[in-house]
Formats: sequence, C-alpha cells, structure tokens
Amino acid sequence: MGKKRTREADAQGDVPMEDPAVHKKVEDDDDDSSSDTDMDIVNVDFELFNYDPQIDFHGVKTLLRQLFDVDSKLIDLSAIADLIVEQNTIGSTCKVDDKSNDAYAFLTVLNLNEHCPKKPAVAKLAEYLAERAQADESLTAAGVPELLSASKAGEKKPVVGLVLAERLINMPAEVIPPMWNCLIDEIEAALEDGEPYEFTHYLVVSRAYYEVESTLDQGEKERKKKKAREEAELQYFHPEDEEMRRHAAASGPYAFARENEVVADSRRAFQEMGVKPCGLMMLIEAGKFKGSVKAMAEYVGTGGMTMTEAE
Repeated sequence: MGKKRTREADAQGDVPMEDPAVHKKVEDDDDDSSSDTDMDIVNVDFELFNYDPQIDFHGVKTLLRQLFDVDSKLIDLSAIADLIVEQNTIGSTCKVDDKSNDAYAFLTVLNLNEHCPKKPAVAKLAEYLAERAQADESLTAAGVPELLSASKAGEKKPVVGLVLAERLINMPAEVIPPMWNCLIDEIEAALEDGEPYEFTHYLVVSRAYYEVESTLDQGEKERKKKKAREEAELQYFHPEDEEMRRHAAASGPYAFARENEVVADSRRAFQEMGVKPCGLMMLIEAGKFKGSVKAMAEYVGTGGMTMTEAE
C-alpha cells in the first residue's frame, strides 16, 4: 500500500503509510515448450487516497452502481456519490499509479441520523434498505428496519453508520484490510474533532451470490424447472464478508427488488452461467466493530501473495 493523506497533513499533501505493497506472481507465457513454467514478479503498488471531488465522483458512482446492481436505478447514485466525495477525510479510494486515476475500490461510512433528515437521496436509500431487510428473518429480528426508520426520522439514538464499500471484481482482497484500518483511525480522529461519527451500530452493505444450475442450452420448460430449484448456499464476492458476518449481531442476504425485470444481456448471461447475485447486509454493534475488522484482516491474510513494506 502506498500513500494516503492524513487529517493532520492535508495541507502538506500525501504522506507515507506503513501498509504493504502487493507483489503478485504471474506466469510467463513466452516459452510454451518449457516443461517448467517460469515465474515473473509483477509489482502492483496500490495506494490509498482521500476523496477528491474533482476526480473521484464518476469512479465512486460506477462502483455504487455495481454494488446495488439492478436496483441502482432506484437510488440517486449521483447524490450519494457527491456526499461520499465531499466527506473527503472519512474513507478511502484505492488506486494504481496516480491519484488522478479512477478508483479501483472505495470505502466510506455515512451517518444516517445526520444525513437522512437533510438529504432526500440518503433518506430514500435508508427506506430502500429497510424494505429489503424486512425479507430476512435475522435482520428483522435484530430490528434493522426499525433502526433505519429511526435514522430516517433523525432520532438521536441509536446512531447508524452506513458502511458502503465496493471494488473491481479482479481486485485482490489483501489490499482491503488497510482501507478498513484507515477508516477506524479516521473515525477516531473525527470524534476528537467533535464531528458526528459516534455510532451505536454499523450497517455494512455488500454483495453476494448463489450458485444455481446453468440454464445455457436448455429449453424454456427446463429453465422454469431449474428456477424452482435455485436454493443454494450463499457465496461471497468479497471473501472478507464471510468472516465479518461472524461478528455481526445480525446479517442476511436480500433479493434485489428488480431482479425479475428485464435486465441487460450481460447480466442475463451472468445468471445463465449459474450465478444469481443478491445484496448482503451486516449489522455490527459499535463495540465489536474494531474487533470485526481485525478478525477480517487476519482471515484475508496474504493469500499466498508476497507482502512487503512500501517505501
């Protein structure tokens, strides 16, 4: 991991972090006749940056669209992206090569109690999540819909921090823990400055999927039969979510509201290959949030990748 501006050093630009750079091994295909595959080391230096409203709006909006999938049309992504990049000292973008590039990943937390009464887009997002949460027994039993309704009403307690995070599909999971560690440090620094980030709960929104039988090369009747047998074990686009769920007071998947509507050919082909995306919510009590991040970082580990300290 490269550099990220700290709250104290904003006026001085970027300062080095102690997080690791990632070095990933790839095969050398130059000599197909060789019985022993040569290995080259490709150095990929990921860097963390604070949000820049002049640079990061479109990249964050694109990742939000990926996060909410077909339901992204039900959410004012432009307004949410604006709020995220304006809140520039809370959360990070992860990039390669230069700050001016689009983000490969982003992470942030929004105070729903603070923003719902003032920002119609945030209130609508909270309403959407409350409706989706009602379909899961674990989430309803933990009172997630009520927590979101209280946030929408602007009540003082409880205070829900909505954690939004997404990354490009081929991003290595090993670069994600430093983003979460930075978020914890930034929240603590914001609290020292008297900013409204003292949460009672964190609601993490993510994505998951079910593996279902492929419908390729099947007739219409067979497709309908297989659709009735779609129940399968939940899988994770983000492997760290599996560990984070273990520390959640409640968690559960939710179906997208528009999943049965006509969708783009690319997504239809995705489903026909045997993957059915869904949303995922995890409610974590504030007192357990730091521990969940630590456990998640240990769970992700290095995954066989070489981790070195950045200069």
